[in-house]
Amino acid sequence: MAEIRIDKYLSVALNISRTDAKQLLKKSNITVDGARVIKSDFKLDEGAEVKKDGITLVYKKYIYIMMNKPAGILSASSDQRVKTVVDILPEHLKRDGLFPVGRLDKDTTGLLIITDDGDFGHRVMSPKSHTEKCYQAELDGELKEEYIDIFRQGVTLASGEKCLSAKLEILGERLAEVTVCEGKYHQIKRMFGTVGLGVNRLHRKRVGGLMLPENLPSGEARELTADEIALI
Repeated sequence: MAEIRIDKYLSVALNISRTDAKQLLKKSNITVDGARVIKSDFKLDEGAEVKKDGITLVYKKYIYIMMNKPAGILSASSDQRVKTVVDILPEHLKRDGLFPVGRLDKDTTGLLIITDDGDFGHRVMSPKSHTEKCYQAELDGELKEEYIDIFRQGVTLASGEKCLSAKLEILGERLAEVTVCEGKYHQIKRMFGTVGLGVNRLHRKRVGGLMLPENLPSGEARELTADEIALI
C-alpha cells in the first residue's frame, strides 16, 4: 500500500492547508495506529488508522463529484475573470487538484463530473473508452428525419474534422436528444451547424450509465457513490 506524509493525509482528510496540518500536529493529539505523531514528514500507509483527539479520520485519495452545472459558469479549475465550476462547489467538497472531466460550454447546463483523479478523467474522455454523453438540444429551426442518418454516419464538421457515429433522436419539431462518445470542442453545436441549425439551449443528461438526478438542483453538487462511479 502506498505511503503518504502525515501532513498531506491531514490536509486531505480535514480539508485544510498543509501549513495548517503542520500546526495541528503540534497543537492536537494526532495518532497513527495508536502512537502519537508530531513530525510533519512522518510517513504512513494510506490504510492506517489516524485519529485526531480520539476521533478517527477518513482519508480519500481521490474525490468524485457530480454537479448540475448552471449556465454562465466556466468549466475550468480556475479563472481570474469569471466564476468556474470549482469556485461554486460547497466548501466541504473543495480540495487541491480538482478539474472538470470534459468541458461543458459556458452556456451549457447539466451533468458535469469533477475530480482530482487524472487517470479516471482521461479514461472517461478518451474516444477509445466509448463513454457515451447524452444531451438534450433545443434548436432554432425544424428538425428533419434525414438528419438521423447524417449523424449516424458521422458528421464531417466545417473544419473538415470527422465525428464518430452519433445517435440523434427527434423529440419535437425543434427538440432533440443527441448521444456522442467523444468530446470535440463545441461538438454538438458544430454538428447541428452542418445541417443549418443553431442550438438555443444545450443540457447534458447522462455520462456513461449515470443520469443527472432530478433532485439535484441547478448549481448544486454532491459526492458520487461507489455505484455511481461504476456506472460512468
